[in-house]
Amino acid sequence: MAYNQKDYYFNKAKKEGFRARSSYKLIEIAKKYQLIQKNDAVLDIGCAPGSWLQVIKQMTRGRIVGVDLVSIKPIEGVTFIQGDIEDTEVKKQLQGKFDVIISDIAPKTTGMRERDQAISYILSRESFLIAKKHLNTNGNFLVKTFQSQETEDLVKEIKPHFSFVKRYSPQSTRQGSKEIYIVATGFKL
Repeated sequence: MAYNQKDYYFNKAKKEGFRARSSYKLIEIAKKYQLIQKNDAVLDIGCAPGSWLQVIKQMTRGRIVGVDLVSIKPIEGVTFIQGDIEDTEVKKQLQGKFDVIISDIAPKTTGMRERDQAISYILSRESFLIAKKHLNTNGNFLVKTFQSQETEDLVKEIKPHFSFVKRYSPQSTRQGSKEIYIVATGFKL
């Protein structure tokens, strides 16, 4: 099913100065689940083009770090690390703990559904492993994944480490999209 790239949320993002329509997904989820507090340190995995970083900047005065393979236009007060999140050198640059780790990471889609779902699962799981290592106690985690059988495996792996875990699809998600977000709050060490 073809979708209109310049839909309501695309136009709204342009008008409001956000870099992408995905800003509204984070705004909705963060508000509904109170993910980000005003002094939280936040790590954004898969942050290009930076629209979620723009939203995070409005929500916290804490430390903000973004990581992506693709470079982004700088955002004042945000530390950006360019590289592959699976790379050991990139992981070494992730210093300290975070109150919130979010990941809107997605593979470059090929149109081969099973392949795209498998890569999405690998990237989402990698984001979770980073969260396990870098989240503060009671921290929050949000990750996007493409719905598949592996989604349930990922939810089962995440559940024991958080007080609350839920699958969620924001209103601003394009119709027919296979993406879903896993919201996890109250990280337990």
